[in-house]
Order: sequence, then C-alpha cells, then structure tokens
Amino acid sequence: MKNGIITFGIISAAMLSLNLMGCKSKEDRDTAAHNEIPAIDVAYPIVDSVVLHREYPGTLKAANEVNLVARVNGTLVSTPYEPGSVVEKGSVLYCIEDSKYHNDVTQAQAQLTNARATYDYSSRQYQAMKKALESDAVSQMDVVQAKSAMEEAQAAIRNAEAALHSAQLNLGYCTVTAPFTGRVSKCAFSVGAYVGGAGSPVVLGTIYDDAVLNAYFAIEDAQYLKMLNAEINKENIDYNAIPLTFTQPMSHKYTGQLDYLAPSIDPSTGTMSIRAKVKNPYGELRSGQYVKIMLPYASDPNAILINDASISTDQKGKYVYVVNDDNKVVYTPIEVGELVNDTMRIVTSGLTPQSRYVTKALLKVRDGMVVKPIETR
Repeated sequence: MKNGIITFGIISAAMLSLNLMGCKSKEDRDTAAHNEIPAIDVAYPIVDSVVLHREYPGTLKAANEVNLVARVNGTLVSTPYEPGSVVEKGSVLYCIEDSKYHNDVTQAQAQLTNARATYDYSSRQYQAMKKALESDAVSQMDVVQAKSAMEEAQAAIRNAEAALHSAQLNLGYCTVTAPFTGRVSKCAFSVGAYVGGAGSPVVLGTIYDDAVLNAYFAIEDAQYLKMLNAEINKENIDYNAIPLTFTQPMSHKYTGQLDYLAPSIDPSTGTMSIRAKVKNPYGELRSGQYVKIMLPYASDPNAILINDASISTDQKGKYVYVVNDDNKVVYTPIEVGELVNDTMRIVTSGLTPQSRYVTKALLKVRDGMVVKPIETR
C-alpha cells in the first residue's frame, strides 16, 4: 500500500513538473516570438517647396575659339610651345622661315626712299618753273610738265608706302602669336614642313579660351512657353544658376547663366536654340564636352521628398516598402521625379505625407512582414 502511495506521489509530482515546464515554455515562446520581430527604421516623407527642372543634352564650346593660320608660304622652323598647354596672349606659337620677307621689306624701303627723293627733286623743279614763267624764261607748257612730274612722284610715294606696308605684313605673318590667353592644340604640321598659306590661309592649330564656355542646347516650343509663364509669375526660377551635370561626376559643381535665346523657333524641329555661360575656374571643362542642362521651368510648393537610397527597382519599376498602421510591410510601387540636394528624390505618385517608408535594411524586409518601426528623420 505504501508502495502505491509513493508511486502515486511520484507520478503527481512529475505531472506537476511537466505542467510547470509547459507553462514556462509557452511564456518563453511568446517572449521569443516578440523578440524576433525586427526593428526597422522608417521615416515620413518631407513636404517642401522645390524648383522643377527638365534635363536637356548640350555641348560645351569655348567662349573664344580661333583657328591659328599661316598666311605666307615658307618652311615651318619652330613651334615654341607645349601642345595642349595654356599660353599667354602674345606668346609666339609658330615661326615660318622669313629671310625672303626680310628682303622684301628692305627692297620696299629702298623704293620708298627713291620715290621720296624723286618727289623732292620734282617739287623743287616745279617751284622753279613757276618763277621762271613770271619772267617769260619758260613756257606755260614747261610749267605743266613740271607739275605733272611732281604729281607722278607723289603717286610713286604712295605706291612705295603700300608696297612697304604689304611687305611688313607678310614679314609679320611669319610669326604667329596667341591672340588671347588660352589652351593651344597640337600643330597640324611638323617642323621642317612647307606651308603654303599665301594663296589660301592654312590652319596650323586652334586656341581655346576656356575660362568661360558656352553650353548650347535646344528646347521645345512648349517648354519655352512654360519658361515665359514661370518668369512672369516669378516662381523662384533662377536662370543665372542653372544646374549642370556630366556623364561622370566632376570634382566641383557647375552652373550656367542663361544669356541667349534664339530669335525664332526652327519649324522643322519645333525647337529653340539656347545658350548658357559656364565659368571654368578650375580648368576641368573642355570645349566639345557633353553636358546635361537642368533647365528650371516651374516650382512645386508641396513636393513629396524621400531618401533616394530608400528606393528600389524591379521589373515593374520603382518601389519602396511602406509600414502600415498594423506595422506590416507593404510593397508600394511609386513614380519619381528629379533628385533634389543630391540625396532626396521627388515622388510624384504612390506615397502621401502620412506614408511611413523603410529607410534602411531593405534586404531584410519583405511584403507582409510584421516589423517594429522606429521613426527617424
């Protein structure tokens, strides 16, 4: 009997222990399940006033770009500059053999001296003839001939002066200098080559003043009307600081100043040519470089902005993860606009100012997942 009582007590104790263990296990499971809900950073979109832009492709061209040409015939004897370097205004760039042109100048100077001497003689002769006519020592015909000789000498002086000026010009053309400070291209001819520039000027190289460049692009006629309306309504549109972007990020930021609109719209394309000045203080930009012009055309006083890094892309397009009121993750397709301040993206549809979107750990969440949202800015 005692053994039965002892056995029953042991069984009862075991069952009580199992019940306690079962209860504890359930509490532990609930705690563990609660602890397994991940904490995810979320944020509300920012509503702010932004200027809207439209992107246009364009090309940069140096404000001053001049072909350096040879205007005389001769052998290229030197190119005293480093191709691609910046040279100062007046620097010697090309030298053409000039012995012949020195001789031409000397000959022209001698002809001018001779013409002046002839004029001095004929002028004195004419004055003497006029006096002699007063005493009937010479005839009227002699005076007329003396005057004609003097006038011919005057004409000879003018011809000689013109010939000297031409010879001096040709001599000057033997040395090609920089018309302004700029960057010079490689010479099209090697030293020792014969250059025939007398008949038609021959291009030796090109100099670029790229301290200021012009960005050329074209806009649609409808966009031009939007520009006019924006300017009339003064919607915080600044055409003196148009943002520029490039195929690869530059070390510095650049803006353009709108300074030219074509007087007409091309009927064949329906576009208008526009130019914007771009300062190049760091010398990074080059003539002919491709550029994207972010032309402002309107402003949105209530734009919805979210962190650009929070946006993902799949086959359907752009999307974000939104946490609803039940703290469940919802896959939410969106449409986006331009980037603002390098990090924020305009959302044109799909979100409201009350939408909590996931900002970090995007790979750890999935649609329908329960999370513990932690609000961040």
